Amino acid sequence: MFQGASSLSLDAKGRLAVPTRHREPLLAQAGGQLTITKHPDGCLMVFPRPAWEAFSARIAQLPMQAQWWKRIFLGNAMDVEMDGTGRVLISPELRAAAGLVKEAVLLGMGTHFELWDKTTYEAKEAAAMQAQMPDVFKDFSF
Repeated sequence: MFQGASSLSLDAKGRLAVPTRHREPLLAQAGGQLTITKHPDGCLMVFPRPAWEAFSARIAQLPMQAQWWKRIFLGNAMDVEMDGTGRVLISPELRAAAGLVKEAVLLGMGTHFELWDKTTYEAKEAAAMQAQMPDVFKDFSF
């Protein structure tokens, strides 16, 4: 289970250092092999390869009505590998899709991560905190 938020910086080449606490599990679970693709909310999803294989199999089985979403998720997916220092290269196309330039936020989302432009994430989080909670939380106890 990946959880927690990390503030990160991309280097001039578009590389991102995976936080130390996630490196060992990613090496054990996926040999450092990851897949990155677009998320409909404007961020990127970063999957350890086994989790990506399960996710992509589910997407591939969607009906023809979902063809454009198949293209978004599967057609934009890029396989990457952590280097010896725990960095991954985010392609220029995926950086542009998520508006990633320098400052980023990596969120552990259980089986995968979300990678956000820091300013975009902070704005969307603030808007969500100001909005009314969704109905699914009405009977939820904190």
